Amino acid sequence: MNKTYNWAILGCGRIARKFSSDLKLLPNARLYAAAARDITRAEEFAGELGFSRAYGSYEEMLSDPAVDVVYIATPHSHHYEHVLMCLNAGKAVLNEKAFTLNLREAEEMVRTAREKGLFLMEAFWTRFQPSFRKALDILQSEELGQLKIVRSDFAFNAPKDPQKRLYNLALGGGSLLDIGIYPVFAALSALGAPDKIRALATFADTGAEESIAMVFKYKGGELASLYSSLATYSFVTTEYNCERGSILLARRWMAPTTVTVWREGGHEETLTFPTEGFGYQYEAAHVMECLDAGKTESDLMPLSFSLQLMETLDRIRKETGIFFPGRDKGI
Repeated sequence: MNKTYNWAILGCGRIARKFSSDLKLLPNARLYAAAARDITRAEEFAGELGFSRAYGSYEEMLSDPAVDVVYIATPHSHHYEHVLMCLNAGKAVLNEKAFTLNLREAEEMVRTAREKGLFLMEAFWTRFQPSFRKALDILQSEELGQLKIVRSDFAFNAPKDPQKRLYNLALGGGSLLDIGIYPVFAALSALGAPDKIRALATFADTGAEESIAMVFKYKGGELASLYSSLATYSFVTTEYNCERGSILLARRWMAPTTVTVWREGGHEETLTFPTEGFGYQYEAAHVMECLDAGKTESDLMPLSFSLQLMETLDRIRKETGIFFPGRDKGI
């Protein structure tokens, strides 16, 4: 029988609430501890979700020997600090995307995890959705021929609050690292890192990038057309266009969704993937499978992919002039 793991949540915000709710769907996951910088917030969160313990500091929670694995749900501007804090405390880590703000920080996080022999994975929940995995399986089978073009978008109209994360440079604000990372992920998952990148961005008066359009070109002639914005809505879909057909991941494609496969000759099939909860349970289940097997790294979401993704994001930021003051040495 597999071990039951004591999960701890570092950062008690909206995404932590959804993730914790989905942990309840897994019989080998125990909602053990929640930590925030404010003990009242931690206690409210723990009481609402059913955690056994609440801590008013991250350090106090990480000193608890009963904690097996930590889910980091703070803004990505804080991931570098918090991942290193967890690893130095000897804890396995599932770290929300974006992995951190730049490749240099990501490389140090990965190096620390490997030196200490501890599990670390980026919480890119899309990689574990049955719908997305099915799309990749079809592409890899080449039943539709060679993939030629990827088109992916993610946009919504966000309130322009300079103090909140999306428009605050100090918190890694801008559409790219928050939602543009999804279209970039869609391209890299299918085609790998591009040979050439062209991108244009517009900026809000806070200095944060508001909208960005990206084109990737590959040595084999493949293209990816990607877009994200905090100033407009989009259908939030992804298309994989191949020689003999196309795959469409429907609205909110990064979550559990339908997959429509159109084949040359006009045959069209829509595959449905019902799920409980929000869909975060798949990545959590995978983490525990890795821990059961004694792995320090995922085969589905390896650290090499997170580094490649971070490097690609750095290239896009350099192309468009997106910088985070005090954090982008060497970009």
